[in-house]
Amino acid sequence: MVVDPDAVFHALADATRRDILMRVIRSGQSVSELARAYPMSFAAVQKHVAVLERAELVSKTRRGREQIVQGEVGALRLVARLLDGYEHLWRQRAAGIERILEEEQ
Repeated sequence: MVVDPDAVFHALADATRRDILMRVIRSGQSVSELARAYPMSFAAVQKHVAVLERAELVSKTRRGREQIVQGEVGALRLVARLLDGYEHLWRQRAAGIERILEEEQ
């Protein structure tokens, strides 16, 4: 899986998409079910789902006439590792600054 972190962060920048993701991680839902949960058109919900799908945060499968949206946590795990790496880097830098300040005293 090659995840584009920019696409993931873009997808997660919107509160509606974050809410959709939380819903479908708990249990897969049809696009129609999702659309009933929001004060927006079916087409608008479809667009939100498409953004999540491009970021590989959700996948869709066909069940009869419905498309079932399911959460894909693999992309979140990859981005979490990326953020962990940034956190480690900044903690190292902060520790280095702290050492320099202690040496100056």
